[in-house]
Amino acid sequence: MGDRWLTACRFTHRRKLFTAALTILVTNFSVGSDQDPPDWRYPVAVTAADDGTIYVADRQLPGIWKIVDGRNSVYFQASGKLRAPLNSVRCLAIDHKGRLLAGDSATRDIYVFDETNDPSSLTNGAIGIPMSIAVAPDDTIYTADLELHRIWKLPPGGTPKPQEFAAINSPRGLDMDAAGNLWVLSSSDSKGQIQMIRPDGMVVPFVSDHPFHLPQNLVRTEDGTIYVTDNYHRCIWRVTSTGDCEEWVNGRPLDRPTGLCRFEKDFLVVDPHIRTMFQISPDGLLAPVLQPARSPGD
Repeated sequence: MGDRWLTACRFTHRRKLFTAALTILVTNFSVGSDQDPPDWRYPVAVTAADDGTIYVADRQLPGIWKIVDGRNSVYFQASGKLRAPLNSVRCLAIDHKGRLLAGDSATRDIYVFDETNDPSSLTNGAIGIPMSIAVAPDDTIYTADLELHRIWKLPPGGTPKPQEFAAINSPRGLDMDAAGNLWVLSSSDSKGQIQMIRPDGMVVPFVSDHPFHLPQNLVRTEDGTIYVTDNYHRCIWRVTSTGDCEEWVNGRPLDRPTGLCRFEKDFLVVDPHIRTMFQISPDGLLAPVLQPARSPGD
């Protein structure tokens, strides 16, 4: 009985510390004297650089936001014209050189940003609907194409003819492990919703059934655990290294989570329906970090 009480006290203490830290972040982002709440429209993807810089893809800005030391600003404003570059940005990633990569369905392309924040095409419109990007240890770029049901492979400098790496139905999320294996999240593939593709192209089913309702993105941690955002089920799943699935974070305040990434030892998730970014601790403690002053419809 004493051990259980001590464990409960420790957990409560950790929860209070985590909540207090996130309260400071929320204060810095949302109600600082010279920082207005973010005017996010429909944030769908998030990624974080090694230096702590956070980028958020906003489908209805349209463009990309940048967050540095609690300061939210427009990193790239796309044109409102049809088929303009990044008019329909869907995914983000950081390569091993620290460059920002962005996938865009308006121009069917992957872009890389230079030091002046200008995007350059990497495929000359050869992709259908890029939903996720992963970068291998050798800087090779992979993207999940929801329209053509393919995983494409291209060199870091780009190519007008990306190489087909695998055919997977409805691929939505990608992550790369240290050994160079590509982990693919699918919403409806017959071989299952999570598959591993070895560097030689062999596809190995991992979660061979269909437990997720409308999965959007996945992150694989160093111990082999996989986390999946499920838009329809309003939750984040945790998948063990043996393939067992469980709901990890679910229900309010989450509404329709989509983008997911690592942020140091924690996670960041964006929810477009409530225009909010949350930070989640490894214990599954969730708190808003960036949110608008008013909810949609107010």
